[in-house]
Amino acid sequence: MALMDQKLRTLYLMDILLERTDEAHLLNATQLCGILQKEYGISTDRRTIYAEVEVLEKYGLDVQQKKGKAPGYYIGARTFELPELKLLVDAVQSSKFITEKKSRELIKKLETLCCRSDAAALSQQVVIMNRPKTENETIYYNVDDIHTAIYANREITFQYAEWTVQKKLRLKKGGARYVVSPWALTWDDENYYLVAYDSQAGKIKHYRVDKMQRMQVLESERKGEEAFRGFDLAQFSKKTFGMYGGRDEEVTFLCAKELAGVMLDRFGTDIWMAPADENHFRARVLVAVSPQFFGWVTGIGKGLQIEGPDRVRQEYRAYVEEIMREYE
Repeated sequence: MALMDQKLRTLYLMDILLERTDEAHLLNATQLCGILQKEYGISTDRRTIYAEVEVLEKYGLDVQQKKGKAPGYYIGARTFELPELKLLVDAVQSSKFITEKKSRELIKKLETLCCRSDAAALSQQVVIMNRPKTENETIYYNVDDIHTAIYANREITFQYAEWTVQKKLRLKKGGARYVVSPWALTWDDENYYLVAYDSQAGKIKHYRVDKMQRMQVLESERKGEEAFRGFDLAQFSKKTFGMYGGRDEEVTFLCAKELAGVMLDRFGTDIWMAPADENHFRARVLVAVSPQFFGWVTGIGKGLQIEGPDRVRQEYRAYVEEIMREYE
């Protein structure tokens, strides 16, 4: 046998074991010889299979051997276990910013990380149809360009769009190009956002990545290092509702005790909380005060009350009264 065929035999054997075996699906030496001959045209014998398996074990592949009445080889530990792959598949399926076409492509790639029987199980749980999905394929290139710009310390330019009643994306500001310094990407409410510094406005802003069009990486260096010094992306995400900006305020809530989980899920376990009476507790958090924040408070209902500061209470009251006038 030619040296090249010997090397290919080892690689093909590794592929066969990875793709077709697990603890419930074994292949013995005779079966492996048959597959190599039938599918790859490589003749070999059981003794050679034993030697090749030793090579793969030294390489780091977790090849297990079961002895007894039904002996055979199978792959033990893998980079990803099936439950982990199921989680990744669920994440791809539920991500609105990933198109239906790209979702199917990514899931197919995830299926290659397990054996065929497990891949079939993954396929059975794939339900993409009728889930809200973006149609913008350029988001993948946008994410790549943003990472490139961050790594290279460069500004980016793009056009920004908004949805119309006709369900079409229309360029904002007449198609004028935005120039910003990218510093981070974050995920909020099932959408991808760029967190960047707008040097013209002199402040941190964020943009929906799927609404950014015709992006380019510039040669100019990023700005805003001082604004982002000590910037806490996790804290930024917790205080911002729907990624809408607003002025920062430390707000105190009076909450019904059954809302403890709601507050901890939204703001994290490091927030200040203390009993107020038998049925209530107080919580103090930093939020970006905005209509979206008031909408969140309204959605929680009567068990949640803004206790202070008074200016935020009055703004919320005006917000609710303005909405109620529309129903008079």
